[in-house]
This record gives sequence, C-alpha cells and structure tokens, in this order.
Amino acid sequence: MELDIQCEEMSPPRWAELLAMMKSCKTIRLDDCNLSSSNCEDLSSIISTNPSLTELKLNNNELGDAGIEHLCKGLLMPSCSLQKLWLQNCNLTSASCAPLGSVLSTQPSLTELHVGDNKLGTAGVKVLCQGIMNPNCKLQKLQLEYCELTADVVEALNPTLQSKPTLKELSLSNNTLGDTAVKQLCQGLVEASCNLELLHLENCGITSTSCREISALLSAKPSLLDLSVGDNKIGDSGLALLCQGLMHPNCRIQKLWLWDCDLTSASCKELSRLISTKETLAEISLIDNNLRDSGMEMLCQALKDPKSKLQELWIRECGLTTACCKAVSSALSVNKHLKVLHMGENKLGDAGVELICEGLLHPNCNIQSLWLGNCDLTAGCCATLATIMATKQCLTELDLSYNSLEDEGIRKLCEALRSPSCNVQQLILYDIYWSSEVDDELRALEESKPEVKIIS
Repeated sequence: MELDIQCEEMSPPRWAELLAMMKSCKTIRLDDCNLSSSNCEDLSSIISTNPSLTELKLNNNELGDAGIEHLCKGLLMPSCSLQKLWLQNCNLTSASCAPLGSVLSTQPSLTELHVGDNKLGTAGVKVLCQGIMNPNCKLQKLQLEYCELTADVVEALNPTLQSKPTLKELSLSNNTLGDTAVKQLCQGLVEASCNLELLHLENCGITSTSCREISALLSAKPSLLDLSVGDNKIGDSGLALLCQGLMHPNCRIQKLWLWDCDLTSASCKELSRLISTKETLAEISLIDNNLRDSGMEMLCQALKDPKSKLQELWIRECGLTTACCKAVSSALSVNKHLKVLHMGENKLGDAGVELICEGLLHPNCNIQSLWLGNCDLTAGCCATLATIMATKQCLTELDLSYNSLEDEGIRKLCEALRSPSCNVQQLILYDIYWSSEVDDELRALEESKPEVKIIS
C-alpha cells in the first residue's frame, strides 16, 4: 500500500487516521504537510514496527534536528527495512549528521539519502561520510544540494567515494566548491572503485579550469551516464575540453546538461560533432546559452545524421529567431528519434512556427512533447498548430504559454482537442488572456475529455 499526501495541514484526528494506515504501507510520502518533531516520534514507531516500509519522503517539513533524532531511533531498529529516505528542506543542521551517520553505518538496507536544502555545512557532511565509509553502508544515491558546503568537503568525500563501490549517484549542486575542489573530486573519482552513474555539479563555481579533469573523468568512467554542470561559467573553451572526454570511446554519456554555461555559437561545432556521433547521448540541455541561429543550424545538421540518437533537445532562451526554423523543420522531417523539443523564449514568431510545423507533419517525425512558450506567437499560427494536434498522434504535450493567442487562437486549439484523432493529453497555456465564454468552452472540453489536462 502507498500513502502519498502533499500540502495538507495535519489535525490530530487526521494524523491519528493516517497513522493507522501507515502500519501497513510500503511507501509513505508526506511532503509539505507542516509536520514537526512531535510527528517524528510517531513516525519512528511506524518505521520500527512496519518491516514492509521501504520509502519515506518528508520533504519541506519543519522537522528540525530534534525530529531527526526521533526518526533515527526507529531507523536504527533491526526490524527497519527502509531503503529510501527523503529529508529535503527540513530545517536540519550539522547536529542531525551524527544520528544519520549512525543509521548509515548500521542499516545496509538504506540505499538512498536525500538531504538537500539543509544547512548541514562541511562539518556535518564530514560526519555523514564517516557513516558512509562503514562497511555496513550500501548507499547508492547521495543528494547534498544546497547544503552550504565549501571546498574542504572534498577532503572527506574523496576517501568516502574510494571506499564505496556501491555509490551510483552523487549530487553536489548549488554549493560553493570552486575549481580546485572540483578538480580534486574528479581526480578522486577516477581513482575510486565506484561505478558512478550520475554526477550533478550545477552552480558550483566551476570555470573552464575544471573542465580538463571533468573530461578525464568522462573518459575514465564508462559508467557515468548523467552529467550536469549547468549554471557554471565554463564558456566555449571549457566546452571544447569537455568534448574531448565526451567523444572518448569509453564515454557512454546519456544525459548532458549545459544550461547557462556562457556558450556561444562557437561551441556548436563541437556539440554538433557530439550529437551526430555519440549514439548513447539521449538528452542535452543548452538552455540560456547564446547559440543564435547560426549555432542552431549546425545542431540541426547534426540531428539529420543517421548516427544521432538524441531524444530530447532543450534550447530555450538561446537567441533563436525565425531564421533558423527552416533548418529545424528539415531536421524534424529526417530525425525519427527526437521525442522532446523545448524551444520556448525564442523569437520564432508565427512564420517560424509555420515552418517548424512542416517538419512536424512529416511521417518521420515522432515528437511527443513540444514547448513553444513565449515565442512571439499569435492566433495567426494556431490553425496550423491545430492541424498538428489533430493529425500527429504521437504528440501528447504542447506548451504555448506566454503568447498572445487570444480567443481566436484558443478556439482553434479547442477544435483540435475535440477531434477523435487528437492524442494531446496536456495543453499548457499559462498567462494567456481569453474571455469568460472561451473559459467555459475549455472547462466543458475538459469534462467531455477527462484524459485531457488544460493547465493555465
């Protein structure tokens, strides 16, 4: 049984009712439920008496260090079988790390620990690492985003990683690590016996200086499938270094996030070579980089290569205009693998979207999710978009938010949604003005087709 409740205030009667249900639950999720340390006493009892409980998610609750101390009493019991523990944004400090470290060193069942958005600090994570290094610990996923970590944390992380072959995922995003620490981390990971699959280092103060070591890690660890270095100023020179590792035959990267990395069209030659030759690469995010039309045209040429297996391309806010849309259309008409295309916050205009739709209509195109929010669109392109919705059965999600579609455009989209051949399940229309009459039509449409969600 699964208990999944979010954003609910817990009155004493309601809490008593839920406690009775929890005794037989395999999964308990209580995010944003205004829980406190007193609730943790009850949860500790559930943890210690319900051996079927494998996942506990308590994000965004004011549990505090006292609450964690209560929880850990249950987690330390031999009857506990918990595998996944989520405690993000629970008002924890370094004081919570000693009891959590004890749990890690005692419970081999615990394989996931998510403690991001807590002020654990470097000192706290060093204590956690002592627990992780215990031979009993079989941790596979460790999430430490927004934990106020500094460069010194790598001194504890490296020996931990080198002693823990089970670790598969490590997220250190949004901590002020800096280049020196990231270099040391990567050097340690190259030497470590762990088979790391995911490494997230977003907003960690990385520049091009770190990219040679990250590149060496990519070429040394074929297990690494998911790398995110978004929101770091690596620039074109850093990207060129990264691509050396990404292009290495050992590299099996599947997901690569490079959003807001100060890239320009100069990087697109390397990125195009990567997209057209690295057949494992399934998803790439280039959001908020100044690629411009010339860069996009190079990427589109790569998408036409038969060896490209890319499934998701995120190019929101990349300085694109109508001028690149013919190339996008041509790529869509050839590429059979691309499923998700995010092109929002680019000045494509109606003329650009009309061109893109030509490619979308091609039998080769298998797009499932298309995002065109804030693209300077009007009702003028909605007839063509409606045709896509009504005829392209693979399309299940369409985002047209922040465009001036008005009543005329929304009515055309509604007509398409009513079509029996339309498979769109989610139409996203944030911040678009329409009349009360059209609003009534939208609500009636949702009632007649409950499988369709219109989000506004």
